[in-house]
Amino acid sequence: MPSTKKSTTENAGTVMSTVAGPSSGTPPGTNGPAALPSDLLKKIAGTASVAEKMPNNPAKPGEIGDAAYDPPVGHQVKLPHPAVTGSTVSESNPSDKVGAGVPPLGTNATITSLDRARVDSSGQALTTNQGVAIADNQNSLKASLRGPTAMEDFILREKLTHFDHERIPERVVHARGSAAHGYFECYKALTALTRAAPFAEDGKQTPVFVRFSTVAGERGSTDTARDVRGFAVKFYTDEGNWDLVGNNIPVFFIQDAMKFPDLVHAVKPEPHFAMPQASSAHDTYWDFVSLMPESTHMLLWQMSDRAIPRSYRMMQGFGVHTFRLVNAEGESVFCKFHWTPVAGTHALAWDEAVKISGADPDFHRRDLWEAIEAGAYPEWELGLQVFSEEQAEAFEFDVLDSTKIVPEELVPIIPVGKLVLNRNPDNFFAETEQVAFCTAHIVPGIDFTNDPLLQGRIHSYLDTQISRLGGVNFHEIPINAPLAQVHNNQRDGMHRQAIARGRVSYEPNSLGGGCPFQAGRMQGFTSVPEQVAGDKVRGKPEKFADHYSQARLFWQSQSPVEKRHIIKAFRFELTRVQTQAIRERVVSLLVNVDEELAQGVAQGLGFALPAAAPNISPLPPHTYEASPALSMMAYPAPDIQTRRIAILVAEGCDGEMVRSLYATLVEAGAVPRLVGGSLGQIADDKGKPLHVEISVEAGPSVLYDAVAIPDGADATTALLKDGQVIEFIKDQYRHCKPILVLGSAAALLEKATIPMTLPNGDADPGIIGLGGESLDSASTAFLTAIRQHKVLERETDPPLV
Repeated sequence: MPSTKKSTTENAGTVMSTVAGPSSGTPPGTNGPAALPSDLLKKIAGTASVAEKMPNNPAKPGEIGDAAYDPPVGHQVKLPHPAVTGSTVSESNPSDKVGAGVPPLGTNATITSLDRARVDSSGQALTTNQGVAIADNQNSLKASLRGPTAMEDFILREKLTHFDHERIPERVVHARGSAAHGYFECYKALTALTRAAPFAEDGKQTPVFVRFSTVAGERGSTDTARDVRGFAVKFYTDEGNWDLVGNNIPVFFIQDAMKFPDLVHAVKPEPHFAMPQASSAHDTYWDFVSLMPESTHMLLWQMSDRAIPRSYRMMQGFGVHTFRLVNAEGESVFCKFHWTPVAGTHALAWDEAVKISGADPDFHRRDLWEAIEAGAYPEWELGLQVFSEEQAEAFEFDVLDSTKIVPEELVPIIPVGKLVLNRNPDNFFAETEQVAFCTAHIVPGIDFTNDPLLQGRIHSYLDTQISRLGGVNFHEIPINAPLAQVHNNQRDGMHRQAIARGRVSYEPNSLGGGCPFQAGRMQGFTSVPEQVAGDKVRGKPEKFADHYSQARLFWQSQSPVEKRHIIKAFRFELTRVQTQAIRERVVSLLVNVDEELAQGVAQGLGFALPAAAPNISPLPPHTYEASPALSMMAYPAPDIQTRRIAILVAEGCDGEMVRSLYATLVEAGAVPRLVGGSLGQIADDKGKPLHVEISVEAGPSVLYDAVAIPDGADATTALLKDGQVIEFIKDQYRHCKPILVLGSAAALLEKATIPMTLPNGDADPGIIGLGGESLDSASTAFLTAIRQHKVLERETDPPLV
């Protein structure tokens, strides 16, 4: 039955206006002439309705006293019509630009996969940034063929202007980086420990983006500098982004963020002449750390092989700080995060790293990219050290001190999931360079501790992204955008992408039905309540003053060869320091760690052992048992997948042997390359063609994990005449890499003056094939030697070859 209700023109002016309205009579928008848009009537009436349903703010009592520990869900009102919260009733008018005319209620349409931002130009004509097709991309607009360029050439000006502004400020630290997409898979739900989304279900997979980096070097520096490596993981969880911003070393140089600018200024190139690049081997760095005895523990890690990894895929990662895990009941425990590579932990020799810097400064970046492209996806296992506050109080060190570890013998590591990197970025700048990691990015179920270095990082990382990425809207850059919906009242700012619908940009509100509303304790992030008592003070607790016990633990836990490498690293770095007093000051710190260590460094620097530096700790030093987990030897490689193997070839080599060995290596997952004097086709001993894949000049020894030299009298004769080949073999031996030599190729070892035995007289297990064994037997032994990474028993200081 048709309505008999008559429309009225009463208050129609208010409906069609945007300011003021009557205080009595029929509420505006209740009804009106048919000439008024129905959506406008519904918007005005609906707005009045939802506002009336919130006569006060019902959440306010929850802000007071004990109630504040359990914040309620914010009050909201069901909308009578979509137009109520809209910016304009004209949003229903569709176009190709504004969309379908259907408001996306409760949705942030900018939050989708990266597919929304990908561009492919296949089959498309060149255009300006405004979409105007470009007829001629070869020439600027000129007044006659030889005349001046016209100022009106908007195409030229747009192109040059964009080019001139392509670069953004690089990161102050961690500027040199490489990254990849992947996923984290939780083994078993950890709901008893944490409500954090990645650990909510058995087998749950969370997308991640992981960036590895050096710390000190600039964006164009080398990958293989001696340095700490960043290991930052962005989890795109269904409850927001969580950034676990860590390093490949579990401790740090300083205890308080107040000293972070000083540390970075000291390790960066010296300001008067901007040298050295990406190196800590200079006076200002060692001057600073020698006056900061809390750095001693970190210095041993930095001078160890950890600081020159073979690959990003072969290094551990650590969250560094102590964090909290919080479950749904609000109960919390302390936690340390550990990433352990499935490929084992392996390092480069210093001489090897230096030569790689010249041959391929992108060595680590290339290695990560190639492994993922080849389907050899890098993997790490995530482990947690979980302990209570009561346990932490009983430790002889302070878990809020970032220069300390929690030894695994004290708190075992619990494996909880795996990280797999299975997709390279589409564009380095858009993803790897623009990704913004912030320690402030955590999700419900994770919380901070009072670690004073972590507390400063919470501010610093956010602040630097604002400067580097052009403003506060860096979270809208596609690589930084979460998968979880974003709804808040933040507006405007440089480069804003989101177009917020409606008039409400504050909370509490009634005009938007109370939305977006606070989620409440059960759904939203709530900080762990913690009793804090004491005076305001600038200082450190007593346990922070033990600077040497854990440095001694690290030293005692290293294998003999790792200890030798640490001494050599100190020797190299301090030899480059010009100021003798600084050298002696560093060694005086090492005396407090171990006399063998200090004596080895002092002897290498040519001076007598100095007195120990003052130990300011009021507490007695603690003695630890050695921890095998602190040695890289504790994490061997399970296979030889992705290992690069050189096969030296020349005219007349044994082709059958070459092809068989090549196939064996490929089947084992390695990456063999036929290396010759130059590119081109050569004939084997049967006249069949072999195609050299890379020359000795372009692919020197340091780029390979092992070398094989097949039989063939003519090939051996040719290789013996090539000095670069002899140097290639020498470097393979000097860097303790496996060498497979078959038949007549043994003459090359003699020419290179390679000893057949270890320095102690035993047979060298890394020189294979001299016993005349079959190819199958020799190949098996070769694969076994490659799996060991290096024959470190061969190493001498100085090298014999």
